[in-house]
Amino acid sequence: MTGGRLAVRKTYKLFIGGAFPRSESGRTLELEGYNVARASRKDAREAVVAARKAFGGWSAATAYNRGQVLYRLAETMETRAGAFAAACTGRREVARAIDRVVWYAGWADKLAQVLGSANPVAGPYFNFTIPEPTGVVAIIAPTEPALDGLVARLAPAVVGGNAVIILASDDHPLAAIELAEAVATSDVPGGVVNVLTGLRSELAPVLAAHMDVNAIDVTGADGDVAALEVLAAENVKRVVRAREDRSPWEIASFMELKTVWHPIGR
Repeated sequence: MTGGRLAVRKTYKLFIGGAFPRSESGRTLELEGYNVARASRKDAREAVVAARKAFGGWSAATAYNRGQVLYRLAETMETRAGAFAAACTGRREVARAIDRVVWYAGWADKLAQVLGSANPVAGPYFNFTIPEPTGVVAIIAPTEPALDGLVARLAPAVVGGNAVIILASDDHPLAAIELAEAVATSDVPGGVVNVLTGLRSELAPVLAAHMDVNAIDVTGADGDVAALEVLAAENVKRVVRAREDRSPWEIASFMELKTVWHPIGR
């Protein structure tokens, strides 16, 4: 060998069902100096299928287990801090994102007490309100901050038992893909988190209109949000926006509150 070795350039792929496939269309985009997969409508539909398949097991897991899995994700992110720093604004943002995952992990086994209630009723009945996950959630990731903004929407959605499809930022997709690699090497079951890169103007309407998506987070939407709301209305899909930086009420945005009646003494 007469010269120095050639660097192996990384080709970033999609993250669907715990695997890293290329787009079925074979298309890529050159973003942030790398080739990034350009997801197609079919890829988006495959991500929904993967999320729905994973939802049952993840939502049935104990709250304690979900909290421990998210804490393990934070540990994995810590070991990859250098790669994350290169994909966002630096170590401070990485630290904020990791701390945010830990913070939401701690809420996993406290949601029922805070969001649920025992309700006074007139009659010989118990009446309980119980939080349950909404189901499959599409998240349009904020463009800035690339990592912490994404984690701020992902963590409250998954801690309550939902499965998600993330539409990465058009301009800064690397943070989302680096996060997918951390998810893949942690204990998060395959399909609970799915990441699509490409053109959000092409993919967001597909997920907003998809009849097996139960909620869509439009916090990072940079187009016509009203048009997405119209599409979401077809199956009465919940439309979510960020309200607070860290709050159990951010988790509540992705939960359904079910009321149960039970007769006393029978």
